[in-house]
Amino acid sequence: MTFHDEPLSAQDFTAQQSDVRASWPTGAEVDFAESIRFHQSRDASLNMASVLRQADARGAVLIQPRAGVALLSEHIRLLTFLQDHCDLLPTTIDAYTRQNRYEEAQKGVERSREAGHSLLNGFPAVNHGVAGCREVVESLSKPVQVRHGTPDARLLAEITLAAGFSSYEGGGISYNIPYTKDVPLERSLRNWQYVDRLVGMYEEEGVRINREPFGPLSGTLVPPCISHTVALIEGILALQQGVRSITLGYGQAGSYVQDIAALHALRDLGHEFFTNAGYTDYELTT
Repeated sequence: MTFHDEPLSAQDFTAQQSDVRASWPTGAEVDFAESIRFHQSRDASLNMASVLRQADARGAVLIQPRAGVALLSEHIRLLTFLQDHCDLLPTTIDAYTRQNRYEEAQKGVERSREAGHSLLNGFPAVNHGVAGCREVVESLSKPVQVRHGTPDARLLAEITLAAGFSSYEGGGISYNIPYTKDVPLERSLRNWQYVDRLVGMYEEEGVRINREPFGPLSGTLVPPCISHTVALIEGILALQQGVRSITLGYGQAGSYVQDIAALHALRDLGHEFFTNAGYTDYELTT
């Protein structure tokens, strides 16, 4: 497998898509045209890109927790509680789904049902499918982002975006090196080209989906120069595939002065590198 730094062709995307959707039964639930209609029917207050744009215009800081459990009803109950105390909602994906181990995730769901509580460390969105994920977003009054850690996030993206999630975290570098030792970088970069092209296809239909490269990387003391470089690369790769709402993430390193300076630098560098790459029609937040 070879990674090419260029827009993914329609032929290449379509060839991958049939295999991606066939990799687990719920992939058959994805109906792109229907998902476009659903997104377009939603109020702007439920779209992550719109909420981020408005907050950025007024200089507001938004709060988002982390949360995800195995059972649909419990996950909805958890997010319903959290939405009164935050601005943006998450859906953190379980570890099995992150590694495309959907059979084991399904067993985790079944064991969780038997136990009456979650036995997974996140929400198995692929197993719950478009219908289950749609129930999540329709139950809430805040925009919801998919947060995970998946080198091959193609099916997860197909299902969650079709369901109505309006932001998708990660990238071919930030969701490879910190999370796995067995996936070649060129493979994960290529897989994430598919994700970004899918988001670009939504954009072309008038549905703006936010994309966030994962800034904290390993969650340890990462020098800003390293995390910024990864974020900028993943941002440019996303723009290349048609993404137009980019949030560049950054993990706090313990020094308020450095962290504040790093956030300002990240925004400045984002605009510098994005415009130098020929992109001007984008929205950038941090």
